Amino acid sequence: MPSFDVVCEADMVEVRNALDQSNKEISNRFDFKGSDARIEHKEHELTLYADDEFKLGQVRDVMVGKFAKRNVDVRFLEYGDPQKIGGDKMKQVVTLRHGVSGDLGKKIVRLVKDSKLKVQASIQGDTVRVTGAKRDDLQSAIALLKKDVTDVPLGFENFRD
Repeated sequence: MPSFDVVCEADMVEVRNALDQSNKEISNRFDFKGSDARIEHKEHELTLYADDEFKLGQVRDVMVGKFAKRNVDVRFLEYGDPQKIGGDKMKQVVTLRHGVSGDLGKKIVRLVKDSKLKVQASIQGDTVRVTGAKRDDLQSAIALLKKDVTDVPLGFENFRD
């Protein structure tokens, strides 16, 4: 039976490249000379460091620009609140979305069921599997999801006949 998986995953190689380029630009920029501005990366969590609120915004802008140049969708980023750490230093935790969350999975399943297409959707861990009898129905389901789910970047993998 034909099927495909709906996923929400960033290309981690491109993310790492964008972060490396961001750190390189931050270390070379004149307005960051002598400051402790940097971006650290651990698994699916980024930590932005800067001397004050303004420079933290500049670090964020540099990172978003590099993500855009590397074709990494910025909707993968979830920003935490900026925090003060010792003196005037600031940090902000940014998490990378990985996998389809429970609420989003339920929303996708409901959209597919309400569309009256002859396909079924089921949540399987952090992906949603959509199966159907005809390939055309699956392509219609992909078009429906691309049109209706705009707040999160979705990927469609494992399209099988």
